[in-house]
Amino acid sequence: MDSLTQIILGAAVGEAVLGKKIGNKAMLYGAIAGTIPDLDVLSTFFTDKVTALEIHRGFTHSILFSALFAPILAFIVVKFEKHKNFKDWFWLFFWTFVTHPILDAQTTWGTQLFWPLDIRLAFKNIFVVDPLYTVPFLVFLLLAMRQKKGDKKRRFYNNLGIIFSSFYLLLTLVLKGISYRNFVKELDEQNIIYTDIKTKPAPLNTLLWTANVKTENAYLIGHSSFLDTKPIAFSSYPKNHHLLGDLAKHPKVKRMIAISKGWYTINKKNNILYFNDLRFGALSLKPNAQNFVFKYKIEVDVNGTPFFKEEPKEKTDAKKLLSELWIRIKGN
Repeated sequence: MDSLTQIILGAAVGEAVLGKKIGNKAMLYGAIAGTIPDLDVLSTFFTDKVTALEIHRGFTHSILFSALFAPILAFIVVKFEKHKNFKDWFWLFFWTFVTHPILDAQTTWGTQLFWPLDIRLAFKNIFVVDPLYTVPFLVFLLLAMRQKKGDKKRRFYNNLGIIFSSFYLLLTLVLKGISYRNFVKELDEQNIIYTDIKTKPAPLNTLLWTANVKTENAYLIGHSSFLDTKPIAFSSYPKNHHLLGDLAKHPKVKRMIAISKGWYTINKKNNILYFNDLRFGALSLKPNAQNFVFKYKIEVDVNGTPFFKEEPKEKTDAKKLLSELWIRIKGN
């Protein structure tokens, strides 16, 4: 999830664990701890793109990380804070650390919660930015913050925020199940033969859902709103995996394919190959859109080693997508 949401979640968890004893400081420490797992993004400054993608939401998003670093931070904080109970601080850091990846596991990218096991949990039931999850949570947190640390209303408001946000996550799982059935029914009615289907919410909402469908030679992408009245239209994207040629045998390319879970296409322009990670779709809802969220130029050095360079995104794409979203959510 986005940084603001993780800060809010961390602050709420910190308050739930220690707010009654130390007041707003619990929210402060929880908010800080809630952002620490995302420091893995710093790897982009020290490694190549493929390695950085492998590291992202790996060790720092694991239960092991939470168990190892919670006591370390608790030991440090006890040295200078008035509240000297090591156990209290340990639980504050542990729960703020571990709830961060649990929330991230609801998104498309997912997390390696059980690192070092190569298991990435990605339930794909919520977009990385969802106002319906974040805004009510923030309101309840601010209401709790305004109360004195011993006031019952403080815990009441904080608990409401946690309960409401958790209920919303459960609701998104139900909505995901309904949208999945809608896509499967539509594929059957259109006599489309496929081998796999993955669904996820479109950006910023849970009314409009997207399906990635795997067929023999292409991937299909379709959008379905709960307000639709017409059949779902699917755009087709040829796999073009053959364009990789001998590069497909290179370890780095194999790692990139593994990162995408096999959901990728290759296209060639001006003799340059591009790797498109289809898991996150395109920056447009228009049919056969080509401006993918994660598109990588493949550059090959004199030794035949491929390097993946992420293509920059245009600011205008985001504005167009917001406009398209609003129109498409209202139905086809």
